[in-house]
Amino acid sequence: MPLWIVTYALGPDALPVEAGLVFHVHEMVFGYGSAIVAGFLLTAVPNWTGRLPVCGAPLVGLVALWVVGRAAMLFQSGPIWLPGVIESAFLVAFASLIWREVIAGKNTRNLKVAGAVSVLALANIGFHWVSVTSGGLPQVAIRTGLAALLFLILLIGGRITPSFTRNWLGKKGGDMPAPFGRFDGAALIVSLAALAGWAVFDGALVASALLVVAGVVNFARLARWQVQRTLAEPLVAILHIGYGWAAAALLLLGLSGVFPAVIPRVAGVHAVGAGAIGVMTLAVMTRASLGHTGHVLKAGAGTVLIYTLVNLGALARVAAPFLEYSVQMHVNHVASALWAGAFAAFAIVYWPRLLAPRPGRAA
Repeated sequence: MPLWIVTYALGPDALPVEAGLVFHVHEMVFGYGSAIVAGFLLTAVPNWTGRLPVCGAPLVGLVALWVVGRAAMLFQSGPIWLPGVIESAFLVAFASLIWREVIAGKNTRNLKVAGAVSVLALANIGFHWVSVTSGGLPQVAIRTGLAALLFLILLIGGRITPSFTRNWLGKKGGDMPAPFGRFDGAALIVSLAALAGWAVFDGALVASALLVVAGVVNFARLARWQVQRTLAEPLVAILHIGYGWAAAALLLLGLSGVFPAVIPRVAGVHAVGAGAIGVMTLAVMTRASLGHTGHVLKAGAGTVLIYTLVNLGALARVAAPFLEYSVQMHVNHVASALWAGAFAAFAIVYWPRLLAPRPGRAA
């Protein structure tokens, strides 16, 4: 994000590396996006399947593939096709790994997760193919990648948000989040159809109307999870806010197709990326970091600051296209600083905890 905003503000020659619009879009969707999906699933899949987690040399190899891919995109050395080949290797390897684990663990419930990761990998390959053969921004590949990430939020976020809410509310009593039922299944089916339609037929009236329906249905789904009772604990409430961003993104994407003169398309795109993906990423990162380091599952001042920064950054980025162009640039700068600042704050707050021995355990 900082590399892109410098290029955005000062021009394509401001930096000695490739950090223009194509780099920015690709790295946010397929670089950052692949990292958060892998980080989550490498922990979640062993829990789902009962198999041992990937660790040691195979894990180091996966990390190395991801890092080399980032370097390939940044420096763009060698023949024009080489960076794309190098960068594509990580998602292909990771998708293959998820398929192997899910099938070996006979975890048929999560075949759809493996499918979504495969779609992300194929969209990434498509991005590179179009970039090399035609140039410019491969719009279908970008939308497909964003759709895969958003569907994973609706699918997995739709599991963990009510589950963690139920765990927290269990200590307090009273009404609980509605269990998964036919309504939730229908919401996922409608959302998948809407996202597929958007990826292929962006702006088409039927696809846009379906996105609007999906947005409304997912807001209704969120309302069934006792969101109003979670406001006392930001660590729980932020999961609802992240899911709310996903529903809002669907709604904005749909409305931008129905009323293109009123709702800028890019507002919906950034509601997906900066909003849904960014907020849900930090919601899970903070919770998992507290849990894995043996700390109490409660948001302190630093964690609340992280949530505030990422949401303000997302709001500013989504609002920017509605403003005059001369103002947009300044708002985009502020949005970038806030959003990147949230991740910098995470590093500052959680790095010492992640490196230190668990409380009560000898070093």
